[in-house]
Amino acid sequence: MAKKKNIKIFVLDTSVILHDHQSFYNFEENYIAIPITVLEELDNFKKGADTKNFAAREFIRNIDKLSEGKNIEIWHPIPKTNGKFQVTFYSSDLEVDAEKIFLEQKADHRILNTVLHLKKQEKDKEVILVTKDINLRMKARGLQIKAEDYKNDKIVVENLDEGYTERQEIQSKDTIAKLYKEKFIDASELTFKPDVNNFYVLKDEEDNSCLAFYEQSSDQIRLVEKKYSYGIKPRNAEQTFAVDLLTNEEIKVVAIQGVAGTGKTLLALAAALEQSNQYNQVILARPIVPLSNKDIGFLPGDIQQKVNPFMEPLWDNLKVIKNQYKETEKKYRAIEKMQEEKKIVITALAYIRGRSFSDTYFIVDESQNLTPHEIKTIITRAGENTKIIFTGDIHQIDAPFLDDQSNGLSYLIDRFKGQPIFGHIKLKKGERSELADLANKLL
Repeated sequence: MAKKKNIKIFVLDTSVILHDHQSFYNFEENYIAIPITVLEELDNFKKGADTKNFAAREFIRNIDKLSEGKNIEIWHPIPKTNGKFQVTFYSSDLEVDAEKIFLEQKADHRILNTVLHLKKQEKDKEVILVTKDINLRMKARGLQIKAEDYKNDKIVVENLDEGYTERQEIQSKDTIAKLYKEKFIDASELTFKPDVNNFYVLKDEEDNSCLAFYEQSSDQIRLVEKKYSYGIKPRNAEQTFAVDLLTNEEIKVVAIQGVAGTGKTLLALAAALEQSNQYNQVILARPIVPLSNKDIGFLPGDIQQKVNPFMEPLWDNLKVIKNQYKETEKKYRAIEKMQEEKKIVITALAYIRGRSFSDTYFIVDESQNLTPHEIKTIITRAGENTKIIFTGDIHQIDAPFLDDQSNGLSYLIDRFKGQPIFGHIKLKKGERSELADLANKLL
């Protein structure tokens, strides 16, 4: 007879719900407690067009629907699971009071007191606080409260694919020569089985080498050659692979990961301009991470003036491409015309959420600051003839409740690996300047 599992009570913090409003359904047969303080915090997030605002609204609606007008303090069944949930009220009748210990009345301390109250009331069950707030987890442990991060969408960073491989198996000299001559060879001619949409640096016994890509649809290895995109030429093998992905019509979703100065955004924008006649619009967007956790509404000026400082790095990349040409040259004037006609749009990601995109080359910069749910929302908005590029550095995250294991870019690379319409490349070598490259290595 199977041993019955011990039911646990997981107390969800606001940060978890804003990260994944469907987290509710990921705790199997265990119980979920929502502190009333969390509902109060979610109420402050209801208004707005950002993903966190949508998450707050959806979660509150769900709680209301599932409780069906009944007392929210009792345990209610959670559909699709064997678990239950309740809204738990804050109690001040405690031997240990977080507000007194930490000498401040704030939402985090009321949540801690709610957990302490549950531990007192539900002595037959283990009570665990789930939060993406590191400081709150540390405070919880100081009060002998078990606390965990939300782990449902965490991935193992060490296992992330880099998108290319320098093969150790030596290929025959004839194989390399044939690939250079014919541009394509059957995958069966290699000494190994290639991965879907993976790049390779192939070498023969005389140390001759070539760059190659495996196309699953034809089961062939294709020669990859350096090519210009709107005047920008790749400076290393990784950038050559990136440009190949960015201009491959069969690949609809591309992830480019790499540290600052590796050319992620510049290559993506150059490739977009090179293919602009294939799309109605090129959109370059990035998420805005508020300064000091403040909304950008506190900044002076109208919407565009508030957003512009965050968009400057994107404009800088466009200027680099434009400044290769004189103002009288055709390609310079073409960029100017595309800007005037709004065929090139640089904007904050928040202002284009909710739209559907057809005939669009869509570049999402700094995508490591997006949650997995936000990445999903963007991709599911893609219509016909749309290509989406996600760029970012998974180790440089500004969003307060994300890390290298839980951000949207890492999640995308992990989950989409092996899909025929997805390609990924990790850029390692800095090309901005010798100084920038040295800083990335030593500082």
